[in-house]
Amino acid sequence: MSTVDEGLVLVINSGSSSIKYQLLNPESSVVVASGMVERIGEGDGGIEHHTDGASTVRRGPVTDHTAGLRLIFDMFSATGRDLRRDGVHAVGHRVVHGGEVFYQPTLIDDAVVRAISELSSLAPLHNPANVAGIESARALLPGVAQVAVFDTAFFHDLPAAAKTYAIDAEIAAAHGVRKYGFHGTSHEYVSGQAAVLLGRRPTELNQIVFHLGNGASASALRGGRPIDTSMGLTPLEGLVMGTRSGDLDPGIVPHLMRTAHMDVDRVEVLLNRDSGLKGLSGVNDFRELQRLIDSGDQAARLAYEVYIHRLRRYLGAYLVQLGAVDAITFTAGVGENSPRVRADALADLTRFGIDVDPAANAANSRAARRISTPDAPVAVLVVPTNEELAIARAARQVAETS
Repeated sequence: MSTVDEGLVLVINSGSSSIKYQLLNPESSVVVASGMVERIGEGDGGIEHHTDGASTVRRGPVTDHTAGLRLIFDMFSATGRDLRRDGVHAVGHRVVHGGEVFYQPTLIDDAVVRAISELSSLAPLHNPANVAGIESARALLPGVAQVAVFDTAFFHDLPAAAKTYAIDAEIAAAHGVRKYGFHGTSHEYVSGQAAVLLGRRPTELNQIVFHLGNGASASALRGGRPIDTSMGLTPLEGLVMGTRSGDLDPGIVPHLMRTAHMDVDRVEVLLNRDSGLKGLSGVNDFRELQRLIDSGDQAARLAYEVYIHRLRRYLGAYLVQLGAVDAITFTAGVGENSPRVRADALADLTRFGIDVDPAANAANSRAARRISTPDAPVAVLVVPTNEELAIARAARQVAETS
């Protein structure tokens, strides 16, 4: 049976210097192959490709995203699957920012590519790289349906009070300034899986979801729909992240421009790449941060405490906004793998119906599971995210109906 008959979808997440990819079956959730091209445009790039339980690594310069996609296709051919010959049912692209224009999975054509490019002012670190991946995939797989799935789409219909910034309304409207939210594909998928785990429909639940990876975000959902989220116009707002500051006094920006003589580009790099856990402790890998804490490093300890303080602040705000909460769910790299973060974020909240079971929280498991005590009114869950599967399902649906 050909790969087209199998309905396989290639999912591409094209970053500024890397391309992550998966080839998977949206029906069965089976991943046929996956991998990452890294350090694009640098001298020591390469690819790591996983299929049939084996890994293949090639090192060498990868000049641009087109070269990166060709390398991915070559690796598939070398391991027994020619994507050009056998084909794929569709290609799903993660696109970070859809602005006001895109709020559902969208079949890509020239006009869509132009529109995504024009939104680059809202996501200068992300959308240009997404476009580069799209253009390369379209050139290499002409005639195959290419579908854009937007990080911002799930939060498009936030209530006006939640998405509106208190600045001059005409300026905001002219320049697209509003809260857009990000990680929407993950929040939507995880909240749906949480409902399945609890044997309930999403429309019956009030949920708080913490997507905690190198990038981190929180959302409050009433009846399956978001009423607030932590990220804003850009992915910089909100929680403390690996290299991003999250919330700060906006007056810090002009202060640094005047006193430290930083231009806008330097401030942008500072807040996006040299802040967060890295700015406070020197490391953004959470495992390394915890190792430093255990060794007595005070800077790492402070970074962790700031991180937890911000988590609890958003938790408190969302508890009040929702009024009653049925489930609090942790997902992504840190959320799924750090019992310490989960325990500290929810410590001493039994009066709110939140009570983490220490043994369940500490259990080494990759399955979706409940980690609260059996009789706690609020279910605390750990649900692995699977953005690639969600993108693949959306891409297949668009391809079949277009």
